[in-house]
Amino acid sequence: MENIEEFTINSEELLIETSLISKADKYGRITYANHTFCDVSGYTIDELIGCDHRVVNSGVHNKQYWQNMYATVIKDRKIWNGTVTNKNKNGELYFVKSWIKGIFDKNNNFIGYISVRQDVTEIIKSKNEIDKKNAYLEHAAKILRHDMHSGINTYIPRGITSLERRLSPDLIQQYKLEFPIKMLREGLSHTQKVYRGVYEFTNLVKQDSELTKCLFNLKDILIDYLKTTAYKDQVLILDLPTIEVNDALFCTAIDNLIRNGLKYNDSDTKCVKIYMENDYLIVEDNGRGMDCSEFDHLSKPYTRKEGQTESGSGLGLNICVEILKIHGFSASCEKLQCGTKLKIKL
Repeated sequence: MENIEEFTINSEELLIETSLISKADKYGRITYANHTFCDVSGYTIDELIGCDHRVVNSGVHNKQYWQNMYATVIKDRKIWNGTVTNKNKNGELYFVKSWIKGIFDKNNNFIGYISVRQDVTEIIKSKNEIDKKNAYLEHAAKILRHDMHSGINTYIPRGITSLERRLSPDLIQQYKLEFPIKMLREGLSHTQKVYRGVYEFTNLVKQDSELTKCLFNLKDILIDYLKTTAYKDQVLILDLPTIEVNDALFCTAIDNLIRNGLKYNDSDTKCVKIYMENDYLIVEDNGRGMDCSEFDHLSKPYTRKEGQTESGSGLGLNICVEILKIHGFSASCEKLQCGTKLKIKL
């Protein structure tokens, strides 16, 4: 019995310290408010006692919203709960997850309310910020998927083809245009591949979207992806299996690992080797090396190694790992005597 009483006392103390608690008479006039209610609302206890709860009413909720609360509490004699937008003394909005219960006397006459609330302002603000950023992201996705598509996949290719038709071989040779045209073609090809990766990312933004996958030979798609890059000759790709992947996203992920292996590398002959070892796809470099704990740390968003001089956003490895995860793959890391061995379980 003592343990139960002690538990009850401790629970009440915890509730009073962490929750906004108030009582009101049957007319809605406040008869009690704890210090947390006062702190969050900005009103003193003297300012609150005798006032209607309308003192913190933000006007956000309509009459039907509160009529439903009254019906639940008084008529149905149940606990009503909902997330309420209130307004503090300074006119600023705050948000509380609220539970309201009716108080009845021994003759079952309704005599007032007791309310318990949790301040969820920061949670709601964070959600609103995420919703706003998602709206921006969806708008950016629309621009990418529709407006940029025409330029990258229609107008620029047609323009280059039209230019080549109008330039005779003699004119191209005379003005030494072979290399510029080649660069335009290769740059366009690379841009289209990058665009496909971005397109697939924006596809995942849509609700209930699923990753589109087809059977590809991993060696073939990686060679094709890398063929227009400046570092293609530094990458050795051995025989790889044919499996279902989203080729644009998978190549984006592996390319990120390749570029990291070449970027964080002080060797005179920087290189990356891609091969199979049992059921693992291995991306091995001869760079500075990274162990498991560093890999786990750097896989978090916006995380960079302390003292790192190379530029970067701290997102590349995180995005790479997430791409592998949505494929159902997992990634781990092993530090070599010279370099890093990244292991991807297919």
